[in-house]
Amino acid sequence: MRTRWWSRRAIGLHVVLLAVVPTFLALCDWQVHRALSGNELSWAYVFEWPFFAGYAVFVWWKLVHETLIPADDSGGKTGAADHEGPAVPAEPGDGDAELAAYNRYLAELHANGRPKRW
Repeated sequence: MRTRWWSRRAIGLHVVLLAVVPTFLALCDWQVHRALSGNELSWAYVFEWPFFAGYAVFVWWKLVHETLIPADDSGGKTGAADHEGPAVPAEPGDGDAELAAYNRYLAELHANGRPKRW
């Protein structure tokens, strides 16, 4: 639990949130003053900026509580049997050499690629 809130990634998210939400609320206040002084279009922004602030909090919460994939002990190399994925056909049905080369490339990436880590 402690590493979730105080990891390097989480601290970066906290900093971004602490910069974005007050900025959005200040922009809302600015638009309220503009709307009250007669700018009719600003009324739309009065409701938009708090929505953006709420959405930023929602995304921050989801990203902080996201489950991360731990690193392998094998140095990032995994075998093809370790991953489930779409089966790559050995021979394409239409005999297209470029498609066959691309499928071999994708199979190699799938077999030797590292899992994505955020």
